[in-house]
Amino acid sequence: MNEASLPLGSDASAGPLTSPASQVASAAAASPRKQRAIIAAAIGNGLEMYDFTVYSFFAAIIGRLFFPASSPTASLLLSFATFGVGFVMRPLGAVLIGNMADRRGRKAALTLTIALMTVGTALIAFTPSYASIGVTATVLIVAGRLLQGLSAGGEIGAASALLMESASQGRRCFLVSWQAATQGAAALVGALTGAAVSASLSPEALESWGWRVPFLIGLLIAPVGIYIRRHLEETHTESREHASLGAVVREHGRTLVLGVLLTTSSTSSMYIMVFYMPTYLVNTLHMPQVTAFLAACVAGLTMLVMAPLFGRLADRLPRRKTLLIVNSIVSLCVLLPNFALLASGPGLPLTLCCIALSVTIGSVGSGAGAAMMMEALPRHHRATGMSIMYSVGVTIFGGFAPLIVTWLIGATGSRMAPAGYLLGAGVISFAALLLFPSHPNRD
Repeated sequence: MNEASLPLGSDASAGPLTSPASQVASAAAASPRKQRAIIAAAIGNGLEMYDFTVYSFFAAIIGRLFFPASSPTASLLLSFATFGVGFVMRPLGAVLIGNMADRRGRKAALTLTIALMTVGTALIAFTPSYASIGVTATVLIVAGRLLQGLSAGGEIGAASALLMESASQGRRCFLVSWQAATQGAAALVGALTGAAVSASLSPEALESWGWRVPFLIGLLIAPVGIYIRRHLEETHTESREHASLGAVVREHGRTLVLGVLLTTSSTSSMYIMVFYMPTYLVNTLHMPQVTAFLAACVAGLTMLVMAPLFGRLADRLPRRKTLLIVNSIVSLCVLLPNFALLASGPGLPLTLCCIALSVTIGSVGSGAGAAMMMEALPRHHRATGMSIMYSVGVTIFGGFAPLIVTWLIGATGSRMAPAGYLLGAGVISFAALLLFPSHPNRD
């Protein structure tokens, strides 16, 4: 069966012999499971994005406290390098934890990822400054980011697979889109928390201990997430013989490479327009700190609202890949004019509109793209394959994007340097999208 053979808005999980009464009963029974799956994915994925947001918000302070250097720019670069170094561990986490999800089930893998994320966050929250314990402080902060990266590498594949496997075929994009939506929600909460702490404390108190408060708040969420994930309903079990890493690479090597390239645009846009943007607005465009705070809030809120809306739309379209192609073309056409307006420092309202437009375009394919990537793989290779595609793409093109564009702006003096990076990433993703295999509604 191909995607075009389904009626508009159909639910392929309801067989032709299923009575209306039994469909209603089945939907009622499935609804709590879908809700639990969304909550379980949201808490772990949200904690990850929340930590990244508050780290970005306090990157300058963290740079001064843990990476003393000859200039503020050098400290900031070292801070962003540590932000990026966690991404080096993502491919390892993708292989180890993603493969665990295919071998032992989604629940065990998701419980492990949130435990690792909790330990990493605790290291960042409690480590004394460089002035107190010297280079040990730097090492512990880096170790915390490495653990967070290891966790995040396995998180995306296992959580996305759980969401898709908890959905009927006619609602896959919608459920999977909650991965992006929860990232937006976490970015919004992280920005609000960071802004509240910054506004409530003096600069001295903020640098002394206040910046740790948002990380401590994040730790309070972790026990709830661990409890919920340990009591999830499993959606997949598989024997060790069929889920080996070698089999994934051997049987789906071309798909994995195309998937890595496909994520280039979305991950670059996410980490530049959401996580790097507050720093860009303040340090490069010299806008007030409140603008950076509002930009992060607008970006997070836009993702939270738009991702599920476009996920629902994708489920109703006969050909989801067409939506992704059209969206990529629009993105490439709009990118440079939109960023040129942003870089001109047009004032608060237009600045927020530029950011909202960019994030909206990025949200269009969040559910459809992830569903397409997972449908390209059989169930017993899905978590490993998705983890590898996403994590390698994020590592190469997303995680170090703030560091790269910070360096590019310093080297060229051009405010448009981030746009050039995003344009190159968009072209790569568009080419990969045209070649990516489509297996709609694959179980």
